[in-house]
Amino acid sequence: MDLIFLKPVFKEKIWGGNKLKEEFNLDTPSNKTGEAWIISAHRNGVSQVISPKEFEGMGLDELYGDHREIFGENLDDTFPLLVKLLDASDNLSVQVHPDDEYASIHEGEGERGKTECWYIVSADEGAEIVYGHNAKTKEEFIESVEEGKWNNLLRRVKVKKGDFFDVPYGTVHAIGKGIVILETQQSSDTTYRVYDYDRKDKEGNKRELHIEDSINVSKIPHIDPKLNIEETVLGNSKIVKYLSNEFFSVYKYISKDKLSVELENTYYLMTVVEGCGKVSANGKKYDLKLADSFIVPSGTEKVEFEGNMEIIASRAEQ
Repeated sequence: MDLIFLKPVFKEKIWGGNKLKEEFNLDTPSNKTGEAWIISAHRNGVSQVISPKEFEGMGLDELYGDHREIFGENLDDTFPLLVKLLDASDNLSVQVHPDDEYASIHEGEGERGKTECWYIVSADEGAEIVYGHNAKTKEEFIESVEEGKWNNLLRRVKVKKGDFFDVPYGTVHAIGKGIVILETQQSSDTTYRVYDYDRKDKEGNKRELHIEDSINVSKIPHIDPKLNIEETVLGNSKIVKYLSNEFFSVYKYISKDKLSVELENTYYLMTVVEGCGKVSANGKKYDLKLADSFIVPSGTEKVEFEGNMEIIASRAEQ
């Protein structure tokens, strides 16, 4: 089977910029482009197939529904993951996401919760994220929110290119100014804003906050997830396994000239985050450039990369 290459859906944001165009050569609609949904079947932004020709122009949601042979067995009813590139030219709102049960009850049947993770593609010197909070009890959390004690409440962490963060549902978080990330997440568009720096939208209105929902779903106290990063060195190249949870597993493939990767019997989502080269799979070879995003069909035993590049890969855990 052919690899499935996809066209992203762009989202303009109050905090967006132009790095997705400048750094990735993506055809963004404006200099306030905050997100590129590069692999998505969510109803709020469906990626379209670029190739192969037989599926060209088809939405990923339709492809997943009508061509299950590409994706294997024991599948969810809807495509379970969403992969984004985000350009934070300004701070994102401080936010938190629910689990599946809360999202289904409060956001409508079929909406998932959102566990996500971040790979830092680039970061300005001194850039930081909000990652968790300092409240020890729910009462302390509520008091800090109601009284606007953000400097005391929010936990800030410096970041640099190549860092990786696990962001489970219930984690208070925010991407900071000057950071580009690749985000792998459950296919969900549910976000509860805790704080937004009192910013106003283009109509002059403060953006909506979701204080009650945020309090309901935030994990208190915050505990950093433990990462058990595994590295496999193959000559000059390397495979890094960042995490595996109930929703997805995430990897980085670092190709220095050549790298062969053996795959499990399921489909994989892959995006080039650095460099360029070629990939071979199922007897065919494809050119790869920065930001190319593609699906490796189920049943593909291995992929072989040529060139100097880095790929973030993920697979759904069914």
